[in-house]
Amino acid sequence: MFLVIKKRVLIISAVIFAVIIAAAAVMTGTGGRAAGGAAKKGFGIAIDAGHGGIDGGVTGVATKVKESDLNLAVTKKLENYLLVYGANVTLTRKNQDGLYGLTSKNRKRHDMEKRKQIIGASNADIVISIHMNSFPQQAKQRGAQVFYNRHSEKSKALAEMIRLSLSKNIEYCDRSIMTGDYYILECTDKPAVIVECGFLSNAADEALLITRDYQEKLAYYIFCAAVAYLEW
Repeated sequence: MFLVIKKRVLIISAVIFAVIIAAAAVMTGTGGRAAGGAAKKGFGIAIDAGHGGIDGGVTGVATKVKESDLNLAVTKKLENYLLVYGANVTLTRKNQDGLYGLTSKNRKRHDMEKRKQIIGASNADIVISIHMNSFPQQAKQRGAQVFYNRHSEKSKALAEMIRLSLSKNIEYCDRSIMTGDYYILECTDKPAVIVECGFLSNAADEALLITRDYQEKLAYYIFCAAVAYLEW
């Protein structure tokens, strides 16, 4: 059993490495792609920037930065990589606003139902929801972690690819994938994951997460894993 698991990890690692090289070629315009440098793959990807509007999510322990702002920043960067690659990208949230509407009484429920509607209409092949974590009781906890739909083996495979891509390239991100009873994971029959990009309850993580360079790094390796999954 160990040999089978080890072989699978090695195969996934090789695929992700190959995609990272290919993706780098696309981004630098040296990959022999179609006009404009984009690979016309036609894959559909829905990206959900968690929270928004009056729901700011968790806040940073030092800077009090809102999770919703960071979620959108990473989402936009991930979108850029995917668009250059040639994917069809749908965002559930494109700005700082929530999706609940001005007259909605139950704003949280309306917000989540709207996300489901957008994802359902997107014809996406996979769904990636971007969030930030927080665990004030254990402030030493840090690093990205991926959650998946417990009812979907495809969702689990996507989560493992993202975990591997992040853990091989970003320090402190080798956290086990986990299941979770989350609406955004179960509102679609497509492979869906939540990427918690780091802990805003950890000052070191927060200091990284608020920087453009680290956001770009997270987005890039999530992008590499997503493409590896779709092309595998």
